[in-house]
Amino acid sequence: MTLRFIDTHCHFDFPPFTGDEAASIERAAQAGVEKIIVPSTEAAWFERVMALAENHDALYAALGLHPIVIEQHTDESLEQLERCLASRPKKLVAIGEIGLDLYRDDPQFERQQTVLDAQLVLAKRYDLPVILHSRRTHDTLAMHLRRHKLPRTGVVHGFAGSLQQAQRFIELGYKIGVGGTITYPRASKTREVMAQLPLTSLLLETDAPDMPLNGFQGQPNRPERAARVFEILCELRPEPAEKIADTLFSNSIQLFEGISLG
Repeated sequence: MTLRFIDTHCHFDFPPFTGDEAASIERAAQAGVEKIIVPSTEAAWFERVMALAENHDALYAALGLHPIVIEQHTDESLEQLERCLASRPKKLVAIGEIGLDLYRDDPQFERQQTVLDAQLVLAKRYDLPVILHSRRTHDTLAMHLRRHKLPRTGVVHGFAGSLQQAQRFIELGYKIGVGGTITYPRASKTREVMAQLPLTSLLLETDAPDMPLNGFQGQPNRPERAARVFEILCELRPEPAEKIADTLFSNSIQLFEGISLG
């Protein structure tokens, strides 16, 4: 049985992948990870992320302004994002990583919401899905998504909220990203949520080099470890492994229509 995976969230433009792209892509492929979506975090990195996608068949780009570095984002950043979207690069499959974050001491939350809304408007204008970051902000994020009513929706990545919060996103048409958190036995809430959600609403991701898996603490995360996240998900769910793999793969292709299987 050959299982095929898509890592829908990997910061491949960061170390340890920089300068080791071809070997890292091969390592991922040997684990069944055929495609990798690379979200950006700020306008300064748009060109680098697009170049990675254009130079490697396995890589696809998402361009967006991440809330954790809100002080980096100016009106010019949003204009730069729209210029990139208007040129409609073939390997650009989403707007991301965008969203809301209340983790920092000074989150500039009003500014975060302004920048998020501007990017949701662009997602609707250019008919692209969104890759969403949400930390301690699920209810506020859901409110923004409900207001914008994107036709292509997107994914709430690295989800660690409640079952009810996940269901609210799913009711709005959004997918839920399953990552390394479920590899930790102590993460019982998140494991239970991922066990109960509809399989058709889940996507596989690593958030590499962040979110290290259980057993790999202190090491950079890697896209091939999506296969390990999948193994744990299979332990949590009742469906056969092949059905879980096929559904996750299909969910990814349906959401990110620009991914080519050629």
